[in-house]
Amino acid sequence: MSRNLVIIPTYKEKENIEKMVRKVFSLEQPFELLIIDDNSPDGTADIIKSLQIEYPSKLHLIQRSGKLGLGTAYITGFKWAIENKYDYIFEMDADFSHNPEDLNKLYDACANQGADLAIGSRYISGVNVVNWPIGRVLMSYYASSYVRFITGMSIRDTTAGFKCYKRKVLETINIDKIKLKGYAFQIEMKFTTWKYGFKIIEVPIIFTERQEGASKMSGGIFNEAIWGVIKMKLRSYFRNYKIA
Repeated sequence: MSRNLVIIPTYKEKENIEKMVRKVFSLEQPFELLIIDDNSPDGTADIIKSLQIEYPSKLHLIQRSGKLGLGTAYITGFKWAIENKYDYIFEMDADFSHNPEDLNKLYDACANQGADLAIGSRYISGVNVVNWPIGRVLMSYYASSYVRFITGMSIRDTTAGFKCYKRKVLETINIDKIKLKGYAFQIEMKFTTWKYGFKIIEVPIIFTERQEGASKMSGGIFNEAIWGVIKMKLRSYFRNYKIA
Protein backbone atom coordinates (compact mmCIF):
# COMPACT_ATOMS: atom_id res chain seq x y z
CA MET A 1 0.00 0.00 0.00
CA SER A 2 1.28 3.47 -0.87
CA ARG A 3 2.24 5.98 1.80
CA ASN A 4 0.40 9.27 1.29
CA LEU A 5 1.30 12.49 3.09
CA VAL A 6 -0.79 15.68 3.03
CA ILE A 7 1.19 18.80 3.96
CA ILE A 8 -0.80 21.71 5.38
CA PRO A 9 0.92 24.98 6.35
CA THR A 10 -0.91 26.87 9.10
CA TYR A 11 -0.93 30.33 10.59
CA LYS A 12 -3.86 31.24 12.83
CA GLU A 13 -6.18 28.42 11.73
CA LYS A 14 -7.74 27.45 15.07
CA GLU A 15 -11.27 27.67 13.60
CA ASN A 16 -10.50 25.12 10.89
CA ILE A 17 -7.68 22.80 11.84
CA GLU A 18 -9.47 20.22 13.98
CA LYS A 19 -12.31 19.86 11.47
CA MET A 20 -9.77 19.49 8.66
CA VAL A 21 -7.74 16.84 10.49
CA ARG A 22 -10.82 14.76 11.28
CA LYS A 23 -12.15 15.07 7.75
CA VAL A 24 -8.92 13.91 6.12
CA PHE A 25 -8.67 10.93 8.47
CA SER A 26 -12.28 9.98 7.71
CA LEU A 27 -11.53 9.41 4.01
CA GLU A 28 -11.48 5.86 2.72
CA GLN A 29 -8.06 6.30 1.10
CA PRO A 30 -5.48 6.42 3.94
CA PHE A 31 -3.62 9.71 4.30
CA GLU A 32 -1.20 10.97 6.91
CA LEU A 33 -0.98 14.67 7.77
CA LEU A 34 2.02 16.91 8.33
CA ILE A 35 1.12 20.32 9.72
CA ILE A 36 3.75 23.06 9.36
CA ASP A 37 2.77 25.74 11.88
CA ASP A 38 4.45 29.16 11.83
CA ASN A 39 4.13 29.91 15.54
CA SER A 40 0.43 30.75 15.34
CA PRO A 41 -0.49 33.04 18.25
CA ASP A 42 -4.03 31.64 18.40
CA GLY A 43 -3.07 28.18 19.66
CA THR A 44 -3.33 26.28 16.36
CA ALA A 45 -0.33 24.12 17.28
CA ASP A 46 -1.82 23.30 20.69
CA ILE A 47 -4.95 21.96 19.00
CA ILE A 48 -2.80 19.76 16.77
CA LYS A 49 -0.82 18.46 19.74
CA SER A 50 -4.01 17.47 21.51
CA LEU A 51 -5.16 15.61 18.40
CA GLN A 52 -1.83 13.77 18.17
CA ILE A 53 -2.88 11.84 21.28
CA GLU A 54 -5.80 10.49 19.27
CA TYR A 55 -3.84 10.00 16.02
CA PRO A 56 -0.27 9.28 17.19
CA SER A 57 0.97 7.58 14.03
CA LYS A 58 -0.87 9.66 11.42
CA LEU A 59 -0.69 13.28 12.55
CA HIS A 60 2.68 15.00 12.48
CA LEU A 61 3.65 18.54 13.45
CA ILE A 62 6.60 20.80 12.69
CA GLN A 63 6.59 24.11 14.56
CA ARG A 64 8.62 26.99 13.18
CA SER A 65 9.78 30.12 14.97
CA GLY A 66 7.65 32.61 13.06
CA LYS A 67 5.78 33.44 9.87
CA LEU A 68 8.45 32.38 7.39
CA GLY A 69 6.43 32.10 4.18
CA LEU A 70 4.37 29.57 2.27
CA GLY A 71 7.20 28.37 0.04
CA THR A 72 9.63 27.66 2.87
CA ALA A 73 6.88 25.82 4.75
CA TYR A 74 6.29 23.47 1.84
CA ILE A 75 10.02 22.98 1.24
CA THR A 76 10.39 22.00 4.89
CA GLY A 77 7.52 19.55 4.44
CA PHE A 78 8.88 18.15 1.17
CA LYS A 79 12.25 17.42 2.75
CA TRP A 80 10.56 15.65 5.65
CA ALA A 81 8.43 13.61 3.22
CA ILE A 82 11.45 12.58 1.16
CA GLU A 83 13.41 11.62 4.26
CA ASN A 84 10.52 9.50 5.47
CA LYS A 85 9.95 7.86 2.06
CA TYR A 86 6.34 8.81 1.34
CA ASP A 87 5.17 7.80 -2.14
CA TYR A 88 2.68 10.61 -2.81
CA ILE A 89 3.00 14.07 -1.30
CA PHE A 90 0.05 16.47 -1.32
CA GLU A 91 -0.31 20.21 -0.77
CA MET A 92 -3.57 21.53 0.66
CA ASP A 93 -4.90 24.59 2.50
CA ALA A 94 -6.28 24.33 6.02
CA ASP A 95 -9.37 26.49 5.44
CA PHE A 96 -11.57 24.11 3.37
CA SER A 97 -11.14 26.18 0.21
CA HIS A 98 -9.85 22.83 -1.07
CA ASN A 99 -12.36 20.05 -0.55
CA PRO A 100 -10.56 17.17 1.25
CA GLU A 101 -12.70 14.70 -0.72
CA ASP A 102 -10.76 15.80 -3.81
CA LEU A 103 -7.58 14.31 -2.39
CA ASN A 104 -8.92 11.06 -3.81
CA LYS A 105 -9.03 12.57 -7.32
CA LEU A 106 -5.44 13.78 -7.09
CA TYR A 107 -4.30 10.41 -5.76
CA ASP A 108 -6.06 8.60 -8.61
CA ALA A 109 -4.42 10.85 -11.21
CA CYS A 110 -0.95 9.95 -9.90
CA ALA A 111 -1.53 6.34 -8.86
CA ASN A 112 -3.69 5.19 -11.78
CA GLN A 113 -3.51 7.74 -14.63
CA GLY A 114 0.25 8.16 -14.91
CA ALA A 115 0.61 11.71 -13.59
CA ASP A 116 3.82 12.71 -11.86
CA LEU A 117 2.13 15.90 -10.71
CA ALA A 118 -1.64 16.21 -10.34
CA ILE A 119 -3.09 19.72 -9.98
CA GLY A 120 -6.48 20.49 -8.49
CA SER A 121 -7.48 22.99 -11.17
CA ARG A 122 -10.03 25.79 -10.89
CA TYR A 123 -9.84 26.61 -14.60
CA ILE A 124 -9.48 23.38 -16.56
CA SER A 125 -13.28 23.16 -17.06
CA GLY A 126 -14.44 26.76 -17.02
CA VAL A 127 -14.12 28.91 -13.89
CA ASN A 128 -14.96 26.89 -10.78
CA VAL A 129 -14.63 29.36 -7.91
CA VAL A 130 -17.29 29.97 -5.25
CA ASN A 131 -17.70 33.12 -3.12
CA TRP A 132 -14.89 35.16 -4.66
CA PRO A 133 -15.61 38.75 -5.76
CA ILE A 134 -15.45 39.07 -9.54
CA GLY A 135 -12.33 41.23 -9.32
CA ARG A 136 -10.39 38.50 -7.56
CA VAL A 137 -11.62 35.85 -9.99
CA LEU A 138 -10.46 37.93 -12.95
CA MET A 139 -7.12 38.69 -11.32
CA SER A 140 -6.47 35.01 -10.63
CA TYR A 141 -7.65 33.87 -14.06
CA TYR A 142 -5.57 36.41 -15.97
CA ALA A 143 -2.57 35.81 -13.72
CA SER A 144 -2.57 32.23 -14.99
CA SER A 145 -2.86 33.52 -18.57
CA TYR A 146 0.14 35.79 -17.94
CA VAL A 147 2.19 32.90 -16.57
CA ARG A 148 1.34 30.73 -19.58
CA PHE A 149 2.42 33.56 -21.90
CA ILE A 150 5.76 34.08 -20.15
CA THR A 151 6.64 30.42 -19.55
CA GLY A 152 5.14 28.55 -22.49
CA MET A 153 3.36 26.09 -20.18
CA SER A 154 -0.14 24.97 -21.15
CA ILE A 155 -1.30 24.55 -17.53
CA ARG A 156 -4.62 26.36 -17.02
CA ASP A 157 -4.32 26.94 -13.26
CA THR A 158 -0.68 27.92 -12.79
CA THR A 159 -1.16 29.36 -9.29
CA ALA A 160 -3.09 26.40 -7.85
CA GLY A 161 -2.03 25.26 -4.38
CA PHE A 162 -3.86 21.92 -4.27
CA LYS A 163 -1.52 19.29 -5.70
CA CYS A 164 -0.08 15.80 -5.51
CA TYR A 165 3.53 14.95 -6.37
CA LYS A 166 5.12 11.58 -6.80
CA ARG A 167 8.19 11.51 -4.58
CA LYS A 168 10.52 11.12 -7.56
CA VAL A 169 9.55 14.62 -8.75
CA LEU A 170 10.59 16.25 -5.48
CA GLU A 171 13.78 14.16 -5.40
CA THR A 172 14.66 15.24 -8.94
CA ILE A 173 13.98 18.97 -9.17
CA ASN A 174 16.31 20.11 -6.34
CA ILE A 175 13.85 22.04 -4.21
CA ASP A 176 16.68 24.06 -2.67
CA LYS A 177 16.95 25.90 -5.99
CA ILE A 178 13.37 27.16 -5.83
CA LYS A 179 13.73 30.94 -5.42
CA LEU A 180 10.17 32.24 -5.06
CA LYS A 181 8.92 31.89 -1.51
CA GLY A 182 5.42 33.42 -1.43
CA TYR A 183 2.42 32.30 -3.47
CA ALA A 184 4.53 32.49 -6.64
CA PHE A 185 6.32 29.47 -5.21
CA GLN A 186 3.41 27.46 -6.62
CA ILE A 187 4.21 28.75 -10.11
CA GLU A 188 7.91 27.95 -9.90
CA MET A 189 7.27 24.43 -8.64
CA LYS A 190 4.99 23.70 -11.61
CA PHE A 191 7.38 25.35 -14.06
CA THR A 192 10.37 23.36 -12.78
CA THR A 193 8.40 20.10 -12.84
CA TRP A 194 7.33 20.88 -16.42
CA LYS A 195 10.87 21.76 -17.53
CA TYR A 196 12.09 18.38 -16.30
CA GLY A 197 9.54 16.71 -18.56
CA PHE A 198 7.34 15.14 -15.90
CA LYS A 199 3.75 14.33 -16.78
CA ILE A 200 1.27 16.86 -15.38
CA ILE A 201 -2.49 16.31 -15.22
CA GLU A 202 -5.02 18.93 -14.19
CA VAL A 203 -7.98 17.56 -12.26
CA PRO A 204 -11.11 19.75 -12.14
CA ILE A 205 -12.10 20.91 -8.67
CA ILE A 206 -14.39 23.55 -7.18
CA PHE A 207 -12.56 26.11 -5.07
CA THR A 208 -14.66 27.61 -2.26
CA GLU A 209 -13.55 30.72 -0.36
CA ARG A 210 -12.93 30.13 3.34
CA GLN A 211 -15.88 30.44 5.71
CA GLU A 212 -13.88 30.87 8.93
CA GLY A 213 -10.62 32.60 9.78
CA ALA A 214 -8.84 35.37 7.86
CA SER A 215 -7.39 35.18 4.36
CA LYS A 216 -3.59 35.51 4.11
CA MET A 217 -3.69 37.08 0.62
CA SER A 218 -2.15 40.52 0.02
CA GLY A 219 -1.31 42.81 -2.88
CA GLY A 220 2.38 41.98 -2.58
CA ILE A 221 1.60 38.42 -3.60
CA PHE A 222 0.67 39.53 -7.11
CA ASN A 223 3.66 41.86 -7.43
CA GLU A 224 5.92 38.95 -6.58
CA ALA A 225 4.21 36.81 -9.20
CA ILE A 226 4.47 39.40 -11.96
CA TRP A 227 8.18 40.15 -11.60
CA GLY A 228 9.19 36.82 -10.11
CA VAL A 229 7.90 34.88 -13.12
CA ILE A 230 10.03 36.95 -15.51
CA LYS A 231 13.13 36.39 -13.37
CA MET A 232 12.29 32.69 -13.12
CA LYS A 233 12.05 32.41 -16.89
CA LEU A 234 15.37 34.20 -17.38
CA ARG A 235 17.10 31.94 -14.84
CA SER A 236 15.81 28.88 -16.67
CA TYR A 237 18.00 29.68 -19.68
CA PHE A 238 21.07 29.00 -17.54
CA ARG A 239 19.90 25.80 -15.87
CA ASN A 240 20.18 22.20 -17.01
CA TYR A 241 16.89 20.30 -16.62
CA LYS A 242 18.13 16.89 -17.75
CA ILE A 243 17.39 14.03 -15.35
CA ALA A 244 20.65 12.40 -14.31
